[in-house]
Amino acid sequence: MNQWHCDLCGFTYDENTGLPGEGIAAGTPWAQVPADWTCPDCSAPKSDFTLADA
Repeated sequence: MNQWHCDLCGFTYDENTGLPGEGIAAGTPWAQVPADWTCPDCSAPKSDFTLADA
């Protein structure tokens, strides 16, 4: 599974853990995170996230 980083604040979305507090279950791939989801730390749109280097 992958990790995605917010280009603005550095928040990391980890597909393994998801964000259960925001209704995104553990194991949810980035492609299945809703398009209108925003960064919980800085409110950046999903388009401002990039795939972390493996």
